[in-house]
Amino acid sequence: MALKVTKISRVSPARNSSNDSAHWMVLPLTFFDLRWLKFHPTERVIFYKLIKNSSLESFLTVILPKLELSLSIVLRHYLPLAGRLTWGSQDPIPSIVVSWNDYVSLTVAESDADFYLISGKGLRPETEIRYLVPEFPLSCDSPSVLSLQITLFPNQGFCIGISAHHSVMDGKTVVRFIKSWAHICKHGATDLPNDLCPFLDRTVINVPASLDAKIFELLSHFSEEKDSLRSLKLLPTKEISPDLVRISLELTRENIEKLRERAKKESTRSHLELHLSTFVVANAYLWTCLVKTRGGDVNRPVRFMYAADLRNRLDPPVPETYFGNCVFPIGCFGYKAKVLLREDGFVNAIEILSDSVRSIGSRKIETICERYIDGTKSVKPGTQSGSIAGSNHFGLYGSDFGWGKPCNSEIVSIDRNEAFSM
Repeated sequence: MALKVTKISRVSPARNSSNDSAHWMVLPLTFFDLRWLKFHPTERVIFYKLIKNSSLESFLTVILPKLELSLSIVLRHYLPLAGRLTWGSQDPIPSIVVSWNDYVSLTVAESDADFYLISGKGLRPETEIRYLVPEFPLSCDSPSVLSLQITLFPNQGFCIGISAHHSVMDGKTVVRFIKSWAHICKHGATDLPNDLCPFLDRTVINVPASLDAKIFELLSHFSEEKDSLRSLKLLPTKEISPDLVRISLELTRENIEKLRERAKKESTRSHLELHLSTFVVANAYLWTCLVKTRGGDVNRPVRFMYAADLRNRLDPPVPETYFGNCVFPIGCFGYKAKVLLREDGFVNAIEILSDSVRSIGSRKIETICERYIDGTKSVKPGTQSGSIAGSNHFGLYGSDFGWGKPCNSEIVSIDRNEAFSM
């Protein structure tokens, strides 16, 4: 695949003459943001099929100007996305700082690849998907928050690639930003409906301040820069193998129901004791398959990770439109592969994940944090780790910029580790 970059622009938030002071902001990170401070950026690509206006000329004269103008307008509402992360020498935690001259970098490119292959669900080279998201600076001490790339596939379609610093926003916030951008682009609006307006007040995150220190201690456990723990440089990421491929696998409603009935039949517990949500059933099956596929030593340690949205679990609850992170990683630690390799491996996975998900609602954030930190520090070399990213509840496929809904979306950053997106 040949990718030709045609333009790199700096898109600043649209000015509002009646409220120019809004173009200066300092937004401190919260406990939930700090966990992702060193984590690689979340990367996503969204594909749009074009029936009309798909030539290079019409794209550059009609579609691209609308995307750029609406991006500038939506950034006025999502002002932190134009800023940078900074950590002043006197500040206890980093902040997002937005200055007058800040912007979002937008790369415009053209690809000669087969749009229908790349945006499909069959086997595709991962390197060709990765070309569609902008590079993110890993070694910067004051990194930007967001980078975007728009790639045209002439006479076929286009895609939007997003690279976002994970400590600034979780998946729900990323998707709400995309839907807001699409709303303004499609309707030529300058304002957003209430359900898309970001809630920026950080005081709603009611978490004991002592937990911040525990997260910083955990970050030092991961970091190789022991003498520079205040650095905002991201942890190095591994090179993507040219042999890596991507595929989308479908579990139908019928598949899920069969697996659910199997769990009820094979578990010695009452089905009323089990939390048999689609999330639990699908991921128990996935985890079992991952361990069986690897084969090998039956006594090797295994773990499974997912992120829990705690917006409705804090006291008081956090608004659904909150801007930032309100997710925390949850781990199933301390298991050996043989637990999932036996004939009852699937039902064992069901019970483990069921207990994990059900317990979140009854545990305080202090306990959730302590169990995660203890579990993470106890992970032994050679542990097989599986994890799940994203959610099918965000409503991303409602993001119509004016040329139809997406035909597909991929979380690109799962290629950095042994992860799946849902």
